[in-house]
Amino acid sequence: MAINTVINTLGPRKIETPLPYNSLEDDKQVQVFVDKDCSQDIEPQILSLEAAGPRKKLYFNPTQTKCAIVTCGGLCPGINDVIRAIVMEAHHAYQVPSIIGIPYGLEGFIHTYKHKFVELTPDKVSDIHLFGGTILGSSRGPQDSEDIVDTMERCNINVLFVIGGDGTMKAAQKISQVVQSRGRKMAVIGIPKTIDNDINFIPQSFGFETAVFKATEAIECAHTEACGVPNGIGLVKLMGRESGFIAAQATLAMKEVNFVLIPEANFILEGEGGLFQAIEQRLRRRGHAVVVAAEGAGQHLLERNAETDPSGNVVLGDIAVYLRKSIAKYLKEHNLRHTIKYIDPSYIIRSVPANSSDKVYCGFLGQYAVHAAMAGRTDMVVARVQGQFVHLPFELVTCSRRKLNIHSDLWRAVLESTGQGVVKGMIPEDASWSVSAKSRLLPDQARPSPWPGTI
Repeated sequence: MAINTVINTLGPRKIETPLPYNSLEDDKQVQVFVDKDCSQDIEPQILSLEAAGPRKKLYFNPTQTKCAIVTCGGLCPGINDVIRAIVMEAHHAYQVPSIIGIPYGLEGFIHTYKHKFVELTPDKVSDIHLFGGTILGSSRGPQDSEDIVDTMERCNINVLFVIGGDGTMKAAQKISQVVQSRGRKMAVIGIPKTIDNDINFIPQSFGFETAVFKATEAIECAHTEACGVPNGIGLVKLMGRESGFIAAQATLAMKEVNFVLIPEANFILEGEGGLFQAIEQRLRRRGHAVVVAAEGAGQHLLERNAETDPSGNVVLGDIAVYLRKSIAKYLKEHNLRHTIKYIDPSYIIRSVPANSSDKVYCGFLGQYAVHAAMAGRTDMVVARVQGQFVHLPFELVTCSRRKLNIHSDLWRAVLESTGQGVVKGMIPEDASWSVSAKSRLLPDQARPSPWPGTI
């Protein structure tokens, strides 16, 4: 895959910045090492990326600039924090006179929906970081890019900040293309948002740390429930359509998990090396088990669905409901009395306010987005890569979805923590780990102690 890291600009920057501190030269670059944990479409290499931050020269005259903010897709901890950071930076640092909020996602641009724009002032956003969700509302589904740009032109919008996930960044890219085709000087800046942590080239998106923390609370409850009855099973479904990052990270945080199922690992259910047999053995040895399943796991076991959601994603089969019924049937057939407690905390996880670490992260993203826009950058997102804030073109972050690399140290650590390597499909057949490392991924049947990392 050829990697283009060039950032588009609207034109020469001739206006002196009003900021008295830490302004960068326009060609400031940083070196980062990227590998298959960032994107599975590339070979490991060092890339030169444009550094984020304020520039000495601006393209837009701040006092004559009008900005708009739109939030799209599902909720995620920290959206309000990003909105607040953009408004505060634009108003206080650059004295931008007008910042408007677009209600209910991209449909807020379409006049037939009759949504009213919201004037965003420091007073309006002063305490929104204390709450989850987004004060602007959100929506899913495509809207006509030509109609959106028509509205931007009528409203004299110079800068559009788009907060959303993979599909939203693709929509923002189309908006930017329409802007360019019309020869308009409008900046389109993306702030990537995904609770699944699956945006290409971005190691960790905002809100992910908060989501993992809330997921661990659900896992702890499942473990308590499982331990409270003979042969109890705590089954937790977590978000993760195509990527198992939340499930994997929460499993490492809570050592009580015995089996974690992710979309990237095609496990089997029955027969030698099947999940059912492994759960049965676990119950007969320890009397309880905790199973964590990402929502996209095990789709190869379910009936294919032709339906799609408003964002165009294939509607997933419910793996947790399927497992609940199938595990119960298997254990009944094997005369093992049991109880299954099923917990789905998805909407709780995505609706909570961001924790302190994510709040700091969101603040940086909002500020750097404003700096990029005022300097005339466009067709790009602000991202943190290996601890450095950089600019990435839309083309790079939308070319594919990031997935958990099951050859990585992260997945190896999950297998060591759970001991679930006994289940076929969990250890890649071509894994390059050492023999001693592989042996730690399998339970030692000869000793009476529990599997590594489990209670």
